[in-house]
Amino acid sequence: MRKSISSSIIAALLCSVPVMAFAAPVTSKFDLTLGGFVKLDYAYNSVNFGNSGGLTPATGLIAKPGTAAGKQEQSIFTARQSRLWAKVNGPDFMSAKTSALVEGDFYGDPAAASESPQFRMRLAYGALDWANTQVLFGQNWDIFGPMVASTVDFRSGATTGAPNNPRVPQIRLTQKLNLTKDNAISFVLGVQDPNQDGNNNNAATNYGAAVNGAGQVMFTSNALGTAPGYFGLPMKPLTVGVFGLYGNSKAVAPAAAANKTVDSYGYGFYTFVPVLKSADGKSRAMTMSLEGQIYEAANMAFNAATATQLYDTAAADPNPAKGYGVAAQAIFYPTQQLGLTAGFGRRGAVTYENYKQADFAKSTTQFYGNVSYDLNAAVRVMTEYQHLETAYGNVGATPALGSANVFRVAALYFF
Repeated sequence: MRKSISSSIIAALLCSVPVMAFAAPVTSKFDLTLGGFVKLDYAYNSVNFGNSGGLTPATGLIAKPGTAAGKQEQSIFTARQSRLWAKVNGPDFMSAKTSALVEGDFYGDPAAASESPQFRMRLAYGALDWANTQVLFGQNWDIFGPMVASTVDFRSGATTGAPNNPRVPQIRLTQKLNLTKDNAISFVLGVQDPNQDGNNNNAATNYGAAVNGAGQVMFTSNALGTAPGYFGLPMKPLTVGVFGLYGNSKAVAPAAAANKTVDSYGYGFYTFVPVLKSADGKSRAMTMSLEGQIYEAANMAFNAATATQLYDTAAADPNPAKGYGVAAQAIFYPTQQLGLTAGFGRRGAVTYENYKQADFAKSTTQFYGNVSYDLNAAVRVMTEYQHLETAYGNVGATPALGSANVFRVAALYFF
């Protein structure tokens, strides 16, 4: 599903393109690998999700019945999730293997027309790897909340209990401690950009956010073998552990609360269990895995761990909005090519009585099931059904529950 191209082959390919007259070939001085995929999504939504209707809303909020969006259906194609990455293996440093990865997709401006998407950076990091130690720096997945829901929906459960979608600038240290031949504990400790306080730290309610400290402690064991994880691509062993994050920022509004320090934090539990193990550690045939996590968080809106940053924002003493999340999924491969996934996720507010805002999100929920089939090593077809709900608090005359039914079909070409 990926193609490794040496520097010499890349140079030959570039020189062979007649419309691009390079004075000299463009090459990498290190071992370079290119890859990615083309993905076309079709989505039918029973309510209108807006310009980015090919995926569920970033807020997780589903329009209530009676509203304009709640009365509209949506039928949409998008190829924006298509992705391109480049990996580099460089020279050793003090016995460590060095590497880098740069990856992008085409969701740079979600409001732009589908025929003119913008390329955006998803991942861009360098790493130094020793036998049991890794130092990673650059932009990578948020350390908080390791579970990614294996949905055809590009949102991957971020707004319903799996808020791992942000990719944030960070530096992290991972240390593995081998207990026995099959068992180990991994410690992850890092500092990262405080994106949960608002996209690019420009949130309307907070400012001056400090970098966050975040970490994980995970126990892994090969005693149960391995089974497929996200999209059926990684083969993972039994994993059980905890994760957490802490930071703070200053309140902006109202004026009486300006400069008040507001905490950002989260903590939770994660597990991955191979129920039916792979016969050889590579084959997916007759394998099954269960994965889940639960967390509590505060003031973490951008990565969707909580629905908003603060509650009671009109009061003189606003506090961080607290929320919880729970997510679980099962992945079953009856054959190497055929994958079946079913899952559930929910994000909710912890203390309803503290919210004075009208129509705040008490909870967002999803149920999903999807089927994937690999036609060959490059082409995969997928279909998915999702049921989404938003329960609203302090509502007016309109109903308190927004819901949507979503049907998706996707075709992917991995390279």
